[in-house]
Amino acid sequence: MIDPVLPTRNEAWGFFGTTAEFTDADAAWSIATAKIAEATYASEDGVRDFLDSRHGRHFADDVHNAVKSGLPIDEAIDAAIVRWMGWSISRATASEHGIPVGLPYLTGFVGLYEIMADA
Repeated sequence: MIDPVLPTRNEAWGFFGTTAEFTDADAAWSIATAKIAEATYASEDGVRDFLDSRHGRHFADDVHNAVKSGLPIDEAIDAAIVRWMGWSISRATASEHGIPVGLPYLTGFVGLYEIMADA
């Protein structure tokens, strides 16, 4: 778990801006940051940059759908993590982004942002 949580750098968009439309964005940010870091073993910078990206916005869309189906925010984030970890990086995605084929989608994209943060 990450402590303290790095704040968003993108309050208007990405995960934070999207979740602000339907829940307490600060609470959702803290929960998502910790849970994604635990699921992917990524650094706090990688998780923050993923959540601040367009991919983080798409992740928030999955969280939103789960909340609309009746799940509380922590369970909605868990459901989105399970969904994203269940997808695999395809050859096309690997070619476009340089992520190894077959990695879980969430691990691959968080790892991509972690590498970019280190660069």
